[in-house]
Amino acid sequence: MSASGQVLRLRGVGARLGEREVLRDVDLDVPAGARLGIVGVNGVGKSTLLRILAGVRRPSTGHAELADEAGDLQPAVRIPARARARLLAYVPQEEVASAELLVGEMVALGRVPRTRPWARGGRREREIVRAALEVVGLGDRIDDPCDRLSGGERRRAVLARGLAQESPTMLLDEPTNHLDVAWQLHLLQTVSDRATTVVATIHDLDLALRSFDRLAVLGRPPGVHPETGPATVVAQGPPEEVLDAVLVEDHFGVGSVQVPHPHLPQSHLLIHPRKDTSA
Repeated sequence: MSASGQVLRLRGVGARLGEREVLRDVDLDVPAGARLGIVGVNGVGKSTLLRILAGVRRPSTGHAELADEAGDLQPAVRIPARARARLLAYVPQEEVASAELLVGEMVALGRVPRTRPWARGGRREREIVRAALEVVGLGDRIDDPCDRLSGGERRRAVLARGLAQESPTMLLDEPTNHLDVAWQLHLLQTVSDRATTVVATIHDLDLALRSFDRLAVLGRPPGVHPETGPATVVAQGPPEEVLDAVLVEDHFGVGSVQVPHPHLPQSHLLIHPRKDTSA
């Protein structure tokens, strides 16, 4: 952990996809131990932002920093890939595993940063892989070909690979996609229990409110095109403060109200159509 208590930090980050400017002037701090959810409408640049945080994409402008093994913040892209993978596990949103791989072999790829070539495939490594698969309900599929998994099972297998990596920080792009609601809750809790720091893009605002201790809203500020202009972090902080009715309406185009759960110490976000004020 860095002296500032941050494990990830963005300052003035911008990104372009071809000729299009996707992100502009993004500042973001991820403290050690945080459970940070990144929310925003489709196409706003959440996946691009997560790739920059993971160090797999270089920002067009600004700086993306990661605390190295000594705890000092360094430009993420300058940390060698193997060392970076020991610091954080990045689980992308869509990934197609080779049909030639068995499920256990695919998950074992998460062990590469932590093992020498001659140590791979040993008993302890297989136990780690099997344990990760057990957590996601696929322990009995370890010797099945990857192409026999359903969409939801593939998603869980990729999450198992990230868990097998045993990195203190996990970055997950839409980890609940293709999952039944019970698995959504179970896997978010599992990741929270296993990793010291978690950053995840999340589509479901109610789930975001209940599952993270901090949220960052990626949105397009006034003065840029509302559908194609560059986005930035327009709000960050505790979920119940960030997801107020005004912000949700301004950046998601719907009405909302937070209501307390009748039996649990948490709130839910109820969504309703925005009132038509044009009449």
